[in-house]
Amino acid sequence: MATENSENPPAPPPPAPSLPQYPEMIMAAIEALNDGNGSNKSAIATYIESTYGDLPPAHATLLAHHLNKMKQSGELVLVKNNYMKPDPNAPPKRGRGRPPKPKVPLPPGTVVSPPRPRGRPPKPRDPFSPQAEPKSPSGTGRPRGRPPKKAKTASAPPQAPAPAPATGAPRGRGRPPKVKPAVAPVGC
Repeated sequence: MATENSENPPAPPPPAPSLPQYPEMIMAAIEALNDGNGSNKSAIATYIESTYGDLPPAHATLLAHHLNKMKQSGELVLVKNNYMKPDPNAPPKRGRGRPPKPKVPLPPGTVVSPPRPRGRPPKPRDPFSPQAEPKSPSGTGRPRGRPPKKAKTASAPPQAPAPAPATGAPRGRGRPPKVKPAVAPVGC
């Protein structure tokens, strides 16, 4: 049974031998359309379909895949859903967040010590003091938290059964209704 690698999608099938590679077709389409604001995906697809006749059936998927790939590698820039060639004079695009500190090169032959562990360092121990037993954090001999429930054992003394109600009728669940005192009729 073959295992699938979920990180990398399966490689797209190569286009027909007479066609140039997709990145070449995409670059040619962007240059031919020559729009100042860049060209959107549908304009690039229309140009490629009109210029190169026999495209594979998965043309839309292949085009989207290669546009994303070229955008990630920096060959194309996506601005407001339009793809364009990056400006050669533009500064490189920075990622989000604070940039990392520049690393100072170490002179050769320097031994690098391991990084300090996180957290508060432990107190220094006196080698001549006697070993004290570890105290519980509360200072008393009791452990912290709620004590564990005691398990029922067979040797436990039997408890007296709960007293039955005086009327003999089973009691309903919940709080019983409030008993209203009987009001005598007012006679004239």
